[in-house]
Amino acid sequence: MASQASTTHTEYAHIVHTPGLLGGEARIDGHRIRVRDVVAARDRGGMTPEEITSTAYPNLTLAQVYAALAYYEDHRGEIDRAVEDEARFLEQFRREHPELVRDHASHKG
Repeated sequence: MASQASTTHTEYAHIVHTPGLLGGEARIDGHRIRVRDVVAARDRGGMTPEEITSTAYPNLTLAQVYAALAYYEDHRGEIDRAVEDEARFLEQFRREHPELVRDHASHKG
């Protein structure tokens, strides 16, 4: 586990980078919640910042959510690259290990 000494604070209150934790991605200080997780709740989940704090991430404050959204607006390239990198990794994993990937269409509950 990465030590606190290696955590880099950003110019945004509540947003840090820690090598070895969540791939060093920007995250909410004191949590394992990445900036992109908050952005996804807003953009893909259609949630307002207030809904994010009350539903998706009730352990976050409204200030932390707004800090994550502000960080994203100023660092879109960084965050969007992380999303794209993960998508490429997952697609490669699916191709190389099809036996380990569930077909969600056939596993309806």
